[in-house]
Amino acid sequence: MIENSQLLYQCNDCSFRKLSTLIVAKEEFDTMCRNTVQLQFSKGETIIKQGGRATNLLFLHRGVVKFSYRYDTGSNYIMTIISGPKLVGGANLFFRDINIFSLTAMEECEVCMVDIEDFKRLALSNPAYVLAMIEQAMEMFQHSIFNFISLAHNHVNGRIATVLLYLWDQVYKDSAYNFTVSRKELAEFAACSHENVINTLSRFRREGLIGFEGKKILILNHEALTEISKKG
Repeated sequence: MIENSQLLYQCNDCSFRKLSTLIVAKEEFDTMCRNTVQLQFSKGETIIKQGGRATNLLFLHRGVVKFSYRYDTGSNYIMTIISGPKLVGGANLFFRDINIFSLTAMEECEVCMVDIEDFKRLALSNPAYVLAMIEQAMEMFQHSIFNFISLAHNHVNGRIATVLLYLWDQVYKDSAYNFTVSRKELAEFAACSHENVINTLSRFRREGLIGFEGKKILILNHEALTEISKKG
């Protein structure tokens, strides 16, 4: 993690500020952000740790992050994967003081960390702002819910097809980052074994549904993958 002494982003250009000041006065928002810290995280670094105290509201300016949950058995499950710019740390803060999941950088990330106490002070006088932030924070979990539905009803082929389509359509397709999720991460996201992922990806490749450029995955037949996702 690198704390940049120079601003990574000018606040006037920040999409989080632009969204917020549709509801609250610019002066109020700037007061809330007086203690905000802009940080850089390298690929693989933990931004939020499961079980740690939730002390900040996080806005991801740039990068790709994964939300994961570790069970008592030691197994790890990826809830969802998100690309910026987006409010990514906030859902915990509205419900409890302890992080219920971990947030990890999958690419180099740039994040603003807003002090939660400063946010609470603004929220007390602006209930409409609280509702807007809840909506933003919960958006990321919509895809997680749909993924759980897929896991409950689909076989391995359907699960992996669903995950690939989500990553292609929602995370990587129009971003500056390559679709380079590891096989281990795909297995954790699709709730299946590493061997299942390797075998299924090989089958999808033979059938012309996907392709590879090094570690990068390409979706070649979106329609056929969609059918597999629907039928399971």
